[in-house]
Amino acid sequence: MRRVRGPSIRVRPVAEAPAVDLHDVPVDAYRDSLYAPGDLYDAEPYAASLDARAFLWAREQRTPRATLAQALHDHAIDQALASWVSGRHLVGVMGGHDVDRASASYADAARLGWMLGQHAVVTTGGGPGAMEAANLGGLLAAGSRDELASAVASLAGVPSYRPSVDQWAAKARAVTQSAADHGVEPQDSLGIPTWFYGEEPPNLFASAIAKYFRNAIRESILLQVCDAGIVFLPGLGGTVQEIFQDACENFYAAPGNVAPMVLVGRTYWSETLPAWPLLQALAKGRPMADHIHLVATVEDAAELMRRRGSPSPR
Repeated sequence: MRRVRGPSIRVRPVAEAPAVDLHDVPVDAYRDSLYAPGDLYDAEPYAASLDARAFLWAREQRTPRATLAQALHDHAIDQALASWVSGRHLVGVMGGHDVDRASASYADAARLGWMLGQHAVVTTGGGPGAMEAANLGGLLAAGSRDELASAVASLAGVPSYRPSVDQWAAKARAVTQSAADHGVEPQDSLGIPTWFYGEEPPNLFASAIAKYFRNAIRESILLQVCDAGIVFLPGLGGTVQEIFQDACENFYAAPGNVAPMVLVGRTYWSETLPAWPLLQALAKGRPMADHIHLVATVEDAAELMRRRGSPSPR
């Protein structure tokens, strides 16, 4: 046997890994369940809440111990999310975080969430804007269209989380309570936000929240869990990223594992931000070509997803 010369290596006896000191970490790095809105909004004003404290800590603490704690937390969220999604079919709704509660776009997203929520669990990035609206629709899917419209009209009184997250959150709580008072049974609705975008507060209409520190992991998980497909509303950088990240998964997927992609807004996705022509070119000759769609309205999108039937494993 030929011997290779090199530095000697001292083999140390195997020992237990040292315990990680997490006494000053604001989150439970070993939690065994997803967050509920009340877990993140556990104190008032919002600046005193767990959500705000975790964002501040993550932004200021860059030590190896802090990043290890974040990795442990995100791993725990992975495990809790895997358990939560078991037995459920999830449909994704992606769209802009700046959509105003008083806008027609918000009402469209809420109506889309309501329609999709009739047969699947509405899943979003968990933030404000179109994400909040879709989670609202999913949460109130057992109610009537009129009850949803009433909720949207009430929310318009506090159109944005700027300048006050507290007023924005209080209005959301009031709307949820009003729906319960009228006998609307809340449905499952999932949000997957990130402290990477900590300036955007998580919405309170996701009944379960898988919040991550690492955005790259969060984006990947968000797309992967949507076994019933994803609807993409008009949005900007984040939404475009999600379109082509999802397209990449479908491009390389086995034929039976391709999930539907539905872009809403013919002019928007063909001219304003022409993602559709590129998506078509990418899909040409691939199994995914039959699973990408461009539609005019949220009603078209919901009907298309309803007709697609059983979801594909991802």
